[in-house]
Amino acid sequence: MSRAIIIAKRELSSYFYSPVAYVAMTLFLFAAGWFFWDDFSPGQPVEMRHTFERMLWLLLVVVPMLGMGLLAQEWAAGTIETMMTAPVNETEVVLGKFLGSLGFFIVLLIPTILYVLLLRMYGRPDYGPILSAYLGLILVAGLFISVTLMFSSMTKIQVVAAALSFTLLCLITVVPWAATKISLGEFVRKSLDQLVFTRYTAFTDGSIDLGNLVFFIATTAVFLFITVKVLESNRWK
Repeated sequence: MSRAIIIAKRELSSYFYSPVAYVAMTLFLFAAGWFFWDDFSPGQPVEMRHTFERMLWLLLVVVPMLGMGLLAQEWAAGTIETMMTAPVNETEVVLGKFLGSLGFFIVLLIPTILYVLLLRMYGRPDYGPILSAYLGLILVAGLFISVTLMFSSMTKIQVVAAALSFTLLCLITVVPWAATKISLGEFVRKSLDQLVFTRYTAFTDGSIDLGNLVFFIATTAVFLFITVKVLESNRWK
């Protein structure tokens, strides 16, 4: 595990030298600020629920941008072979890459604490739903990063990894949301409720449900496991 932490620290520091990371950071913070300002007006509830709900759609674009080069860049540069010959295994590499990217996303969230301080200045916000929404956002980001990491392990072309990730993330996020806007059978509706959108909005409503926690953690673990297996299969090619 210590080797995974070393890789995570290296990955986290590399983001601060990446122009793509700064573009993603600017896009996220600008859009999140716009969402918050749109809700931050007289007569509105002292909460951030709508802001957090809109942030979900930002992650569909921002996370593939942040994660597309996690392994694809290593394949393209040929440095993956050097990494694999070092005294680390595939699991440590995948965990290190994942934790480094998730760590950068958490750093990216830090400026949004300003929104909470503004709410505190002008009202009395309920901190419970805000904290649960942050937890939900981090869990969703972890899932999205694991998906992007999986596709990044399958190709040398970063744009391809980003495009494939965006497509799959839309299928598990946008489709369930769209399904709430149209009439569907009860079975189909309940099945789609088991995916990302409904589970995430439970966090923004202030509910921390064990089933939702297990869903995000377990699904993230599945995609990380697949990524490990992809690396293992490439080692023996």
